[in-house]
Amino acid sequence: MAGPTPTRLHRAARAPVAAAFVCASLFSAGPALADDGDAKDKSAQELADAAKKELLDAKSLHLTMRNSADDRDARTPALIDLRLDEDGNCTGELRMGTGGAKGGSVDLVKRGDEVWIKPDATFWKTQLPGRSGELAADLIGDRYVHGTTDDPMLDGLSGTCDLDSFRERLKDGSDRATKDELTKGDQKKVAGTEVVPLNSSNSGDSKGRITLYVTADEPHRLVRATEKGSGESLSMTLTDYGKAVPKKTPSADDSIDVSDLRDTDPSQAPHAA
Repeated sequence: MAGPTPTRLHRAARAPVAAAFVCASLFSAGPALADDGDAKDKSAQELADAAKKELLDAKSLHLTMRNSADDRDARTPALIDLRLDEDGNCTGELRMGTGGAKGGSVDLVKRGDEVWIKPDATFWKTQLPGRSGELAADLIGDRYVHGTTDDPMLDGLSGTCDLDSFRERLKDGSDRATKDELTKGDQKKVAGTEVVPLNSSNSGDSKGRITLYVTADEPHRLVRATEKGSGESLSMTLTDYGKAVPKKTPSADDSIDVSDLRDTDPSQAPHAA
């Protein structure tokens, strides 16, 4: 039985990439507009530059992304919640399905080149065609699929764990992003932390309004970013800068080798009632 294709799983991994370009569009913004009051006497652009440096220098992060798009799509992540570091280690989960679609969820652990994924039954049945999804759900149950990044299926999903790739795309996006002006909003609290909102002044219909929330006190760090437009709403939260990713990995008893999944005959899958 073939597993989910690399294309499908790379699609599931796109959200952090999208987040990098959301941030880049403001980190590369043009001259900031003058405002009354600021954090530590810094302009909006200076705060954005400081937050970008902190993000690029971070050795690890806790990244949470929520996609509230109106488009109904069971194969697009609605939630990505990951702890990841610059060595490619991570742990977390993905919940699939936007616009009310139900695409299931996947627990993910990556340590070095080893990868463990634990999709639920809904994920298998949504991502695999025909009776293959039912067979996968029955075969694996509540266990992890274990393998390495040499396997295209596991490599596709574990791509979400690549903090270095996220930062490279952030740099690349900063070079190419539109030079939008920044304005500062009123200082406020986000999750108990004093932050300064940095707002874009996009005027084109093709763009949503982007806001970065940067800590008012030094070090100035990005703790939240949002993009809102017609039919879409994307939010990202960043916490635990520099906090180590948990090292615990699933046991052998709780895992099945990815080769066992591929070697299973789809004809054995039960027929729908």
